[in-house]
Amino acid sequence: MAEVGIFVGTMYGNSLLVAEEAEAILANQGHKATVYEDPELDDWKKYQDKYILVVTSTTGQGDLPDSIVPLFQGIKDQLGYQPDVHYGIIALGDSSYANFCGGGKQFDALLQEQSAQRVGEMLLIDAGEHPEPESESNPWVEHWATLLK
Repeated sequence: MAEVGIFVGTMYGNSLLVAEEAEAILANQGHKATVYEDPELDDWKKYQDKYILVVTSTTGQGDLPDSIVPLFQGIKDQLGYQPDVHYGIIALGDSSYANFCGGGKQFDALLQEQSAQRVGEMLLIDAGEHPEPESESNPWVEHWATLLK
């Protein structure tokens, strides 16, 4: 059984819905998962030797939603090297915009720069093709959960 912190960046609630579905799937597979809707750096630190799932939408020109910006900045400015962090990313976006899934891609780039270990591939969900993002994220989470130790 793994412990997973699910960190959410959302504007209109789709990312939160995906995160809550992921929490239920992980629990059904015997893992302990907790959703952080307004995540803070102290919440993140609790999972540095466990597992982290970032679920974020993208706003504007490929930006992160306001709800997760303080966490992102805190990680960037205060944490640095994080080789013990094991994480996954579900990025929501709309391919009709230039910076498709830019929020999730920014988070992934930061964590890679800090030597964190991504578990599995990043999931990019296109709102234009999948108006109900959980139809894409749920099978991905089911597979991702099997990669946790």
